[in-house]
Amino acid sequence: MKTSTPPQTRGIFVCIVGPSGAGKDTLIRLARAKLGDDQSFFFPRRLVTRPLSPFEDHGILSPEQFEAGVRDGLFALHWRAHGLGYAIERTILSAIALGKIVVCNVSRDAIAAAQQNFADVKIVCVTAPEAVIAARLTARGRDAPADFAERLSRNASYLAEIKADITIVNIGEQAEAVDALTRFLTAL
Repeated sequence: MKTSTPPQTRGIFVCIVGPSGAGKDTLIRLARAKLGDDQSFFFPRRLVTRPLSPFEDHGILSPEQFEAGVRDGLFALHWRAHGLGYAIERTILSAIALGKIVVCNVSRDAIAAAQQNFADVKIVCVTAPEAVIAARLTARGRDAPADFAERLSRNASYLAEIKADITIVNIGEQAEAVDALTRFLTAL
């Protein structure tokens, strides 16, 4: 993963990572609402080469726009996963320069690039038991059966690969997981 941004200082970039279906976007949305008007946090929208979905808040890029943005250095961070292109706009650079805590859902494959691009990176791993993840993936109806099985098999080794600052098991009451995330964020 090629990066094009020099390391930034002052703020913190928080990578929210975890297997598909763990509920990362839901927790980010609820944490953003809970933190309300606290100006020390910035929650950018990812850009994805996929149509809008009720399960994920993202901006849309065509594959050509993604390629041009990568080529022209328009993104602060970009990666590919599941056959799609993902990017985070450069607006986060000014937020980090101002000392804000930038919170974003990223792929585990983007962690190294984030650590190369930003001076202070924290990792929050959101996970859930396989049965919960399977039910969530089924409910969103986006994955083909082969993709579904592949995603579930990858999840088994997921936690071992991530060196998280905190791991949140997102089952049961969402309020508990959101409280854990917001406590972690406000302690930064």
